[in-house]
Amino acid sequence: MCETGPKAHGIFAITYIKIKKGVLRINFDFSPALISIKVTLTATTINFFLGITVAWLMTNYKGKWRGLIDGILTLPLVLPPTVAGFAILLLIGKNGPVGNFLSIFGVNIIFSWYAAVVAAIVVAFPLMYKTTMGAFEQIDPNILSAARTLGASEKKVFWRVAVPVARPGIAAATALTFARCLGEFGATLMVAGSIPGKTETIPVAIYFATQSGEMQIALIWVMIIFAISLTVLVINNYWESYKKNQQRGFGG
Repeated sequence: MCETGPKAHGIFAITYIKIKKGVLRINFDFSPALISIKVTLTATTINFFLGITVAWLMTNYKGKWRGLIDGILTLPLVLPPTVAGFAILLLIGKNGPVGNFLSIFGVNIIFSWYAAVVAAIVVAFPLMYKTTMGAFEQIDPNILSAARTLGASEKKVFWRVAVPVARPGIAAATALTFARCLGEFGATLMVAGSIPGKTETIPVAIYFATQSGEMQIALIWVMIIFAISLTVLVINNYWESYKKNQQRGFGG
C-alpha cells in the first residue's frame, strides 16, 4: 500500500512517497528547484543586458588595452569555479570592499540567494560576452555605416540595427548562459553555502544528496536539471529555425 502527499517545510512543500512495507520511502524538498529558477532567471537577465552592452563596447574599442581587457572579462571561463568563488568572497565578504561598504547599510550578501546570483553572473558572463561579441563582429560594417549616415545615434544603431542583426548569436548566448547559471556549483557553494530553503540550489542539492547516500534524491535532481537544460536548448533551436524559415519566406 502506498501513500503520497505534501508536508509543510517553511514556504516550500515536501512531497513524500511512502510504501508501508518499507520498500520505498522518499522525502523530497522542491525548494532547490525554486531557488535555482529564481537565481538562474535573475542572473541570466542581468548577464543579458550586461553582456550585450560590454560586447558592443569591446567590438568598437580598438585601443592598445583591448587584449588585456578582453582577457580579464573572459578569465572566469577558464578559472576553476572555486577560484572564482574565492575572488567573489574577497570582494563581497564582510571584510571585502563591497561587503564592507554594504555592511554600513546593514546589508550582508554572503550566504544569501543574492550571493548565488553574483556567483552565477560571474561564471556565466564570459559565455554571454564572447558569443555575443562574435555575433557583433559578423555584422557587415556597411550596414552600421549606412545607419549612421542616415542620422541614427549610436544608441539607435545598437538597439535597432546591431542587436536585431545579431539576434541568432545573442539568442544562442542567452541559452548557454541560462544553462551555465542553472548548473553553477563551485562558486555558489563557497559564497552562498547550502542553506535548505534559502541558498540550496539543484547542483548543491545533488552534491549533498550524493554525499549522504541519498542516491534516489540525487537521481531525481539530475533528471530535473537535465530536463530543464535540454528544454531551454531545444526551444532556442526551434525558435531560431522558425525565424530563419520566416526570413526565407519573406526573401522569397
